[in-house]
Amino acid sequence: MGINISKNYGNITCSCDKITGEKIDFDFPSVGATENAILASCLSEGTTIITNAAREPEIIDLQNFLNKMGAKIKGAGSNQIEITGVKKLKDVSYNIMADRIETGTFLCLCAMTGGNIKLNNTNSEAIIPVIDKLEETGCKFNIKKEEIQIEAPKKLKAVNIKTMPYPGFPTDLQSIFSTTMTIAKGTSIIVENIFENRYKYTQELIRMGAKINVEGKTAIIKGVRKLYGAKVKATDLRGGASLVMAGIVAKGTTQVENIEYIKRGYEKFDTKLQKLGINIIEN
Repeated sequence: MGINISKNYGNITCSCDKITGEKIDFDFPSVGATENAILASCLSEGTTIITNAAREPEIIDLQNFLNKMGAKIKGAGSNQIEITGVKKLKDVSYNIMADRIETGTFLCLCAMTGGNIKLNNTNSEAIIPVIDKLEETGCKFNIKKEEIQIEAPKKLKAVNIKTMPYPGFPTDLQSIFSTTMTIAKGTSIIVENIFENRYKYTQELIRMGAKINVEGKTAIIKGVRKLYGAKVKATDLRGGASLVMAGIVAKGTTQVENIEYIKRGYEKFDTKLQKLGINIIEN
């Protein structure tokens, strides 16, 4: 595309006189790579075609937003996206889609606590694999257009999951769902097919009494009757949220450190949890 890229001691520098449309074929349908390729192509000269593009709902939302600004993008939601460069974009007002990962987090939290909650301003179509798996655990759903109500059983059944690119089970909910399974009846097998080293949080859960054995990209979780409060550290965004979930159901007090990770992806997480009656304080 005509962009000069140099790497130096952890810094990446990009420069160019102009960006030229090009054909881009991804080896793997990466969400971030697809989004950045779209953004780089909006003001380019010529046409860019992205093949093996990510199909997540966020890609469609980005296309809709940029097109409203005057971009010429089509194909988002399929494996091929075409972007014709324009000279400029205009200011717009736009409401972004509901956060499906936050929705999935609260659904899993409700399942883990045996609760009954209703989520508004959300979209069930974006997280069908998560709802399907929670139904397997014994949860019941009442779904309307922008509303999801979940009623959890007293004891969850263990189920297996495999993370996959959309429309498969989202990798960003792997640690959340796995934590839910730590107190389910039976053994769950979790397979992480998207990212490496995404089981760091399991060591912290083990300190809280969870029984988890990690072998490569697979985690085997044997449900326990109870988790116990401990001082734990978040090592990433979703893993940090999963430790908060574990602390909510654990006996005693749990202190989660490095909450900066969590705050990257959850707005007013503690306030929302307090509204559900959870005793949580951010220091």
